[in-house]
Amino acid sequence: MNTDTTVAPKRPEQTAVERSSRAAVSAGAFSVRQMLASTPDALRKLNPRAQLRNPVMFVVWVGSALVTVQAIVQPSTFAWWIAVWLWFTVLFANLAEAVAEGRGKAQAESLRRTRKETVARRLRPDGSEEQVPGTELTIGDRVVVEAGETIPGDGDIIEGIATVDESAITGESAPVIRESGGDRSSVTGGTTVLSDRIIVEITTKPGESFVDRMIALVEGASRQKTPNEIALTILLAALTIIFLLTVVALQPMAGYAGAQQSLIVLTALLVCLIPTTIGALLSAIGIAGMDRLVQRNVLATSGRAVEAAGDVDTLLMDKTGTITFGNRQATELIPLDGVSIARLAAAARLSSLADQTPEGRSIVELCAREHGLPAEATADEAVAEFVPFSAQTRMSGLDVDGRSIRKGAASAVAAWASGNGARATSSPEVTRLVDEIAEQGATPLVVAEAGTAAGGDGARLLGVIRLSDVVKPGIAQRFAELRVMGIRTVMITGDNPLTARAIAVEAGVDDYLAEATPEDKMALIRKEQEGGRLVAMTGDGTNDAPALAQADVGVAMNTGTAAAKEAGNMVDLDSDPTKLIEIVEIGKQLLITRGALTTFSVANDLAKYFAILPAMFAVIYPGLATLNVMHLATPRSAILSAVIFNALIIVALIPLALRGVRYRPSNAASLLRRNLLIYGLGGVVSPFVGIFLLDLLVRHIPGI
Repeated sequence: MNTDTTVAPKRPEQTAVERSSRAAVSAGAFSVRQMLASTPDALRKLNPRAQLRNPVMFVVWVGSALVTVQAIVQPSTFAWWIAVWLWFTVLFANLAEAVAEGRGKAQAESLRRTRKETVARRLRPDGSEEQVPGTELTIGDRVVVEAGETIPGDGDIIEGIATVDESAITGESAPVIRESGGDRSSVTGGTTVLSDRIIVEITTKPGESFVDRMIALVEGASRQKTPNEIALTILLAALTIIFLLTVVALQPMAGYAGAQQSLIVLTALLVCLIPTTIGALLSAIGIAGMDRLVQRNVLATSGRAVEAAGDVDTLLMDKTGTITFGNRQATELIPLDGVSIARLAAAARLSSLADQTPEGRSIVELCAREHGLPAEATADEAVAEFVPFSAQTRMSGLDVDGRSIRKGAASAVAAWASGNGARATSSPEVTRLVDEIAEQGATPLVVAEAGTAAGGDGARLLGVIRLSDVVKPGIAQRFAELRVMGIRTVMITGDNPLTARAIAVEAGVDDYLAEATPEDKMALIRKEQEGGRLVAMTGDGTNDAPALAQADVGVAMNTGTAAAKEAGNMVDLDSDPTKLIEIVEIGKQLLITRGALTTFSVANDLAKYFAILPAMFAVIYPGLATLNVMHLATPRSAILSAVIFNALIIVALIPLALRGVRYRPSNAASLLRRNLLIYGLGGVVSPFVGIFLLDLLVRHIPGI
């Protein structure tokens, strides 16, 4: 895609660069009310068939059932307390998943309300219309939609142009323009046409629309475990089997030593030793990662895409709309020798009052901001004869009181000046300035004046205006942060190499691809992937589809074509290309959260050894009493305290699993040190403190 000829998407009120701007990735609100509302779903998940999906928690479920049976057959206070808290362990694990799913269901319900039963005006082959329910439309059907009507299904506009209200999908209240041809022809079912008439060709089957897929994904109905999640589940299952065999082997040893252990104690030991914490939270972490993207109006087709975003090594970004604002803006006025800056500013402003292009408006704004000139035409200027900019003349200007001012391309202004009696239509100074500005990646506009103000001897060149495709504020610092994280940034542009290099240096990207074609993008992605690197990119056009499909993370813009959205594995509803940086950070936060909680889960098993093993064998092996560093009251209080802590720590970590570990850009080594210090050491220390405090209460329970 030749990016310098692509229409830039409307700039959101706040881009991802400004939203994130070197702050930690946030993850949305969390409240106790959510946990209470999700309790019924957590109770329903006690069904053993639901538990089979999680090997670790299924073992806990089986242990809870066995202890409950034992408590019924041989009732005791200790047995019932252990049974109750083992069931709480399973319930709290279910609660973590239910809360994560509940947030998705709330979003799905709001999406369902956007779906309307519409009657479509389907075109027959002879051009006549027939009214059919929107649910009967199939791929290839063509429908007519006019102002005030709801678009009945996803498709591409093949005829017409209209403003469309997409607030039901994107949350953005401002209407957008959709037109046939180009990269902004895609429309979404359930949105409303506000003006004009369009003909839409349906591109999806009933039940497979964009909204339908969003509902299925945010509800978790179509969520599949990612490869990393599956690998971690296998590891946790293996650890569970190892600990199960260890506990089974303890009983013969205990019997030989004359200290036969009860089924209740052995089950409590097993539940406390296996990695129940991460086993309980693993699913919630994955669902919450998807949820964080949905909160930012990004739809991921799978959790694998979110994980891949966290492992990305190379970011390919279009210059227009991602690195720059996409519309050239006036940044400097350069007067020629003998001309004051005030005179040039006044002439530049007058010549641009009738220029309604973004460039023309930016010149007026520059003159008002830096030179104190009025931003609007005065009463005297309003009656002047304005000369609007056109592609033919390549100039704009104003004629008033025998005075003519023009501004435009150097060759066009030189030709105008020549026709108005200029003694010199160019000068070495003008040529030098024009060439220098062009070499720096900017656009030069020449300002000239004719009439009495020019000295009465014909037209005179006054100076040059520099138009720059302005690099977004803060983007260079964001790229520096990505570099620290080990991510390489590549700018893709249709500009010539000279211009591309100038913008790349200013933006701080690691590399650039100039005069890029779709084939060049594909070749670059394949080259990066052959080197073992994961690649992320954005796109919105049909010609971007192959590259989006090839990339490990392909973020399609919602304003783009249906082909682009089908090819990518993410869709940004805000159509903000800058959000790719934020998506990478969310992916990294997901991976860091999973790693941190796994570290914590494994580390906090250490304290449970010191609580349960001395309690089990201190009677026959008095030397083990030295391991009772917490000075727990009795063997039973020690075991019950450990089981209660094992359950409560899951509830305590649910908010962290849903919000995600606080993430700031840094390299892998510093992230590892931070995780080991906070979650490794914290996982070791917190159980000692928690079990000790619980024992102070449990020891007073009669029968313990």
